[in-house]
Amino acid sequence: MHHASDILLTLFIVFIAAQIGSEIAQRLKLPGVVGEIAAGCVVGPSVLGWITPEQVATGTPLDVLAEIGVVLLLFSVGLETRLEDLKKVGKVAFLVGVLGVLVPFGMGGLWAHGNGFDWSRSLFIAAAFVATSAGITARVLQELGALQRTESKVILGAAVIDDILAMLLLGVVVSLQGGEGVDLIHLLAVLGGAIGFIAVIGLGGARVMRWNSRWLDKPQNPNSALAIVLALCLGLAYVSTLFGLAAIIGAFLAGMIASETRQQHTLEKQTQPLLALLTPFFFVITGSKIDLHLLADFEASMMLLVVTLIAIASKLIGGYLGALSLRSRSAIIVGFGMVPRGEVGVVIASLGLSAGVFTNQIYAIIVAMSLLTAMVTPPVLAWLLRRPVTSTDTPS
Repeated sequence: MHHASDILLTLFIVFIAAQIGSEIAQRLKLPGVVGEIAAGCVVGPSVLGWITPEQVATGTPLDVLAEIGVVLLLFSVGLETRLEDLKKVGKVAFLVGVLGVLVPFGMGGLWAHGNGFDWSRSLFIAAAFVATSAGITARVLQELGALQRTESKVILGAAVIDDILAMLLLGVVVSLQGGEGVDLIHLLAVLGGAIGFIAVIGLGGARVMRWNSRWLDKPQNPNSALAIVLALCLGLAYVSTLFGLAAIIGAFLAGMIASETRQQHTLEKQTQPLLALLTPFFFVITGSKIDLHLLADFEASMMLLVVTLIAIASKLIGGYLGALSLRSRSAIIVGFGMVPRGEVGVVIASLGLSAGVFTNQIYAIIVAMSLLTAMVTPPVLAWLLRRPVTSTDTPS
């Protein structure tokens, strides 16, 4: 009973911190997500210590709740995204996804090797620079009502490609740590499975729903349609992990399938209370994972600054080059939209620490870099999206 009471108290602290942080951020004309991540830093070990690293470790109630929150967020983003709209930006999204992986991987690997790591370990560190956290950018785009913009569709499409490539790169660098060499056949099988899963579910599911979605209304419960698509969301989130993809990819596909139904607008309204309750946990807990005490000395702070600048610049360059067929400002928006690493970088850093690849300090720097990119991106992205179009914003 005492344990249950402690969990409820922690949930209360996290939720209230999220509301206060979001309110302050919005009063400062910043996206609410910035305030929620900052609130996590305040209640986490860096300041108040109300949230400890043990409480947000993998598999804890808070971690599970955060995962459900980001899964529902990407489901709701998918609800506002039509398959036909993604097809229109497919070529650009592919280029953004590929260059947005190769450029950070190359720059991250060169930095690590230049700091004394052998190439095997350098490539593992480089993998932490690669994967974009779609949850951070999606929340900003949703808050600003910008999900229907071309840049948003490019970012979301590129995030799917980014996740596939990041998964393959991680498989390669993990194999190199054990000295086993790279099993090319296994990697090709994994790639084929991931692409096949996305194609079958995304294309096939959308066509089925477009053809006939009246069956969603047949159960007597007035919330039956919502219950069915939420079950689809959780199911596809799980299945996507079996193919080595992030759970949010499956959730996004579920939302995109549901967007083809005639109940789309009703579903959007019905999911709002769930989002208001659950998504703040993801962002507060993301912020609470940073411990500034590990970065207190000058050398570590300078290394963090350099790593963060490389992380931002490499994604910006990759995204910008991939989106050059759009006008210059749109390409910059896409580039910044791909910058957040968030929980993805934290996961790779944890793998590196457990494998003995990273020291505690390098682990802390990678985690801090991941979270700093998540904090820096929203205000810049919001400013770019709100700024009036000028005569200089011409197509390339």
